[in-house]
Amino acid sequence: MGSRFGTDGIRGAVGSEITVELALALGRAVGHRLGGSGRMVVLGRDTRRSGEMLDAALTAGLTATGTDVVDLGVVTTPCLVHASAGDSYAAGIMVSASHNPAPDNGLKVVIDGRKLSDEAEADLESLIDDPGAVPERPNDELGRLRADRGGVEAYRRHLAEAAGDAFAGLRVGIDCANGSAAAIAPDLFRAQGAEVTVLFDAPDGTNINEGCGSTHPERLAETVAAAGLHLGLAFDGDADRLIAVDERGELVDGDAIMGIVALERLAAGTLRNGLLVTTVMSNGGLERVVTQAGGRMVRTPVGDRHVFEAMEREDAALGGEQSGHIIFRDRASTGDGLLTGIELVRAIRGAGRPLSELAGQIPRLPQVVINSAARRREAWREDPEFSGAVDRATEQMGDRGRVLVRPSGTEPKIRIMVEGDDAGEIDRIARELATLAEARLN
Repeated sequence: MGSRFGTDGIRGAVGSEITVELALALGRAVGHRLGGSGRMVVLGRDTRRSGEMLDAALTAGLTATGTDVVDLGVVTTPCLVHASAGDSYAAGIMVSASHNPAPDNGLKVVIDGRKLSDEAEADLESLIDDPGAVPERPNDELGRLRADRGGVEAYRRHLAEAAGDAFAGLRVGIDCANGSAAAIAPDLFRAQGAEVTVLFDAPDGTNINEGCGSTHPERLAETVAAAGLHLGLAFDGDADRLIAVDERGELVDGDAIMGIVALERLAAGTLRNGLLVTTVMSNGGLERVVTQAGGRMVRTPVGDRHVFEAMEREDAALGGEQSGHIIFRDRASTGDGLLTGIELVRAIRGAGRPLSELAGQIPRLPQVVINSAARRREAWREDPEFSGAVDRATEQMGDRGRVLVRPSGTEPKIRIMVEGDDAGEIDRIARELATLAEARLN
């Protein structure tokens, strides 16, 4: 069987791809691989209705191997990762599909605060497919379940320490995406001295990411501009991403956020090794401004695991993705939307200028990204007509821009990005490739 693990754990539609049986089997596999008795795993989930069901199945699978379980309840993914990195836990499992719609869910395993290696994923895959490899245990050898919010409080203190007094007196709008951020963000920022206007903080199990959050920040943008707020912060369902809004209601994406922080640190001489790590999707304008300021930018394949691995390899402290998944390696081992908001506000306060001015320093080459439905997305190189069209477009752009095609790691889509100085040209190329992809790859 092919691997169930994508770029961000196992993710898919509940009831078909993500099932009780799968969660149970994953719990058993993780517990067995960790050694069972004497080991402890921490669980967390976002606000999807299916989360409680999957959480219960994971708990059953883990405790069946003798592994103890601590359930944090509804938390952000960065909170779960932060808690799991403590000495008490052998691993953490987050039940979330992040920015995906409510009918989806996902299962993400982390060890020592990091995503699994390919080898670990393969081991778990093998155990899921061969349940007989995990022995049954008698009653007196089963694990136990308990609740403990200590990990959540430690995470709050971690963020409060990072924020310092940067939020004092600010008027901030936040969009919680009807997700995990609603459990932490409003109280956190108010406690740091901000006047907070909160949107989409009423999760009902079915409305996570629905017309809100980092993928749909339009309502937040309108609110910030109309209410005269200093800025807005839009999180996704599990709050590992952030898209910001300036005081005029203009969007500030991950590239701009990274650029603002990188320039501020370069000017202060505090950007470790003068290095910013981004993916191939980041805008060429970001690379130009960082280079002109004396820094250097390293690109990786899409996916925060690739970014983090490159950050470790190059000893960089700042890296991330255009989507707003940004890693501050001196403070965390994963992207954290709340921490990103804090670091952005610190940069704004340090510069003494509004967000619109700071974002205006980050040039943007015209870029078109189209997500095309493609059931055979992994095999795009094997289709001579489509791959040939990509090669011709790349040759046509030459030094004037870039053409990037990559299969989504979480959805049956292929992502087509074209970037260059001529907006009309790149739009035409992207649309032609998208139309061809839907015709040839389904």
